[in-house]
Amino acid sequence: MASTTSAISSPTPAAKAAPAPLPKPIIFATSGLGGMIGWAIVHPFNTIAVRMNLASMQGKHFSVANAIKDNGVMSLYDGLAAGIWRQVFYASSRFGLFETCRDKLHEIRGKTDFAGRVIVGAGTGAAAAFISCPMEVATVRMSNDATLPVSERRNYSGVLDVVKRVIKEEGVSTLWRGSIPFAQRAALVGVFQVATLDQFKGMYAHYLNQKKNSIPNVFCSAMTSGLIYSIATMPLEASKNRMASQKADKVTGKLPYTSTLQTMRTVAGKDGFLALYDGFLPYYLRCGGHTVAMFIAVQLMRDFYTNTN
Repeated sequence: MASTTSAISSPTPAAKAAPAPLPKPIIFATSGLGGMIGWAIVHPFNTIAVRMNLASMQGKHFSVANAIKDNGVMSLYDGLAAGIWRQVFYASSRFGLFETCRDKLHEIRGKTDFAGRVIVGAGTGAAAAFISCPMEVATVRMSNDATLPVSERRNYSGVLDVVKRVIKEEGVSTLWRGSIPFAQRAALVGVFQVATLDQFKGMYAHYLNQKKNSIPNVFCSAMTSGLIYSIATMPLEASKNRMASQKADKVTGKLPYTSTLQTMRTVAGKDGFLALYDGFLPYYLRCGGHTVAMFIAVQLMRDFYTNTN
């Protein structure tokens, strides 16, 4: 009896406290830094994807070997600075806003389901695209400039030069040229990358017995969501690239591409629908690679912060 009483009265071990939520500045900072690290790794794939896609617009065949032969390996890093600056605005706002809005929605609804992630992912993705569109225009133009005929090159010296010359020569609104397909693409990315990543983490943790948010869990989830959103967004990426890099006709002064649907219809009608997928492999390597590198970097930084505080 004594032993029974002793067993009943003995204190039970305290349940492990849930980790405190990360401060908002840490969420935004790690999102931006993760995006920058990921982009530094995959930028050459982006350059190749942009050049292949725009080469088809000019009726040309793009060869990576010839590009390296003509301009050197480092030409694949053309526009890297603009790409990094893009991540400062795009990644930090996209993922920072997603997590902030997702958590706020959870407070209001008392749950976080797939539908909620989709809505939040689409909205925050589109918002981040408009915020970072000037850097996207700079990235596309600097990445592709070396492939243009000498007489058509803009010969930008850097990101600030792009911004200054665009404002002076083409008007401020040109910095947001292609912002509609960019926002549409970003909304789909928000759905297929951010929202599905959360979902795949849970699925792989359940079916593959992975620890959620572990490196293998993040890798498998990121590669899967990266493939899905690459397939879904490539036509919008192609439209954005063409609209961001286009020049007005010298005679009429009109731009060849005026909207997302008009661009897609024009390209599909002239070259076939699959022309919108020119450069898909490097685009997927960019998307999948950036998704993997970014989320792993973000996870490592957040783990480091949690373990040291």
